[in-house]
Amino acid sequence: MYSKEHKEYLKKIKLNNFLIKFTQLLIIVLIISIWQFAADHELINTFISSSPKSIVNTIINLYKDNTLFHHLWITFYEVIISFLIATIGGILIATILWRFKFISKVIDPYLTILNSLPKVSLGPIIIILAGAGTKSIIIMALFISIIITIINVHQAFTSTDENKIRLLKSFNAKPHQIFFKLILPSNYPNLINVCKVNIGLVFIGVIMGEFLVSKAGIGYLIMYGSQVFNLNLVMTGVILLAIMASLMYYLIVFIEKKLTKKQ
Repeated sequence: MYSKEHKEYLKKIKLNNFLIKFTQLLIIVLIISIWQFAADHELINTFISSSPKSIVNTIINLYKDNTLFHHLWITFYEVIISFLIATIGGILIATILWRFKFISKVIDPYLTILNSLPKVSLGPIIIILAGAGTKSIIIMALFISIIITIINVHQAFTSTDENKIRLLKSFNAKPHQIFFKLILPSNYPNLINVCKVNIGLVFIGVIMGEFLVSKAGIGYLIMYGSQVFNLNLVMTGVILLAIMASLMYYLIVFIEKKLTKKQ
């Protein structure tokens, strides 16, 4: 049985969580309402900014044309593949760098230099090497996200409490035991944050790739809409991207809560 004080504490937490969710939803509703109000009363140029009603109508038309889910699936597939490769690959490479200090010191300046390069400029080279297709888009997304992943995860691993590492070494713990018993568990929050950052980076990479080579996907819709001056289609693509990114974000948050409960 919980004490009265503990029950009050739990109620405060639930109330606070509810207020956070309610405020987040209220902000979205207010933005949409103000946007539509401004469009209805010609306070904004709807040719440029579109309106919520126009975006809904555009989504309905895409659905009727049987192209909505096709474009969504193409972008979703590219994002998921890029996200998994960048996150898993970045963590594995960061682990190797943590384990082998010599390799870490050798590669460190190269990682910084590669991270500073404008990735868009590599687009033509990527297209020539990988072809104008899904591979190029995924490679573009990887270039943007995996280096940041390596740098952030490696920094987190090397920042682990040295006293705890020395304690494990005093018990003759092997490197893999130190990694799985200390380094990895103590950096769950950092890994989750890296995943959250990767969502945005991967979306940027995928959309940039679709701008260059894709014949389908949300990036293609945005590019096509801009070429034919259909700003409703452009804004619809932006809103669809925001919805997809939000769903992925809340999926990461759900996983974070599950991991937190197990600790």
